[in-house]
Amino acid sequence: MKVLFPRLFGLALVLIVGACASSGNSAERIAPASNPDLDELEALYNARADSATMVVHEADADFMTGMIGHHAQALVMSHLAPTNGANDEIQILAARIINAQRDEIRVMQQWLEDRDLPVPHVMDSGEVMGHEGHDMHMHMAGMLSPEQLDELRAARGPEFDRTYLRLMIQHHTGAVTMVHELFGADGAAQDDLTFKLASDIQVDQRSEIARMQRMLDAMGSGF
Repeated sequence: MKVLFPRLFGLALVLIVGACASSGNSAERIAPASNPDLDELEALYNARADSATMVVHEADADFMTGMIGHHAQALVMSHLAPTNGANDEIQILAARIINAQRDEIRVMQQWLEDRDLPVPHVMDSGEVMGHEGHDMHMHMAGMLSPEQLDELRAARGPEFDRTYLRLMIQHHTGAVTMVHELFGADGAAQDDLTFKLASDIQVDQRSEIARMQRMLDAMGSGF
């Protein structure tokens, strides 16, 4: 027994060490599979993202291009508030519209640029110029006619306030219609940015329509 026990102990030790070594080798073989190359994954993700920007739904591109022009007219309307004697509440509203729609214009321009599409540029006059420098005459829902713009430019004080609210409600309602048309187009607004932007425009402008209607009603002039 004194001879047999050391032999058995030695055999057990060999088996334990062998098992540990085998386990260690297995871990080494498994490790690469559980820790993939992050650089390779990042490159794959970027390639797919680049590919996705090249697949553009016509309705998405039309929406971005058209809404840039639509927003540009809202900037023209709102810039009149300080010079035409608008009251403080109207001037605050106009400033908010300018800030929000300028930001959205930049987002839409970047979206088009990322997809190598023509990018309309908003001029100081409010005109929207195409990539070839030609004035883009867009007839979209809610857009003011030249006569309506002249009416707004000529108005002063309380008359301007009422005219601005009435025409901006018309303008915002047109933007909401454009969003409905986008969402109604089969396969449109599938990328996250387009869907979120259009949804935000719809929610924000509906909220502003309700607010402007309340302001207009308080002035004693219905829409």
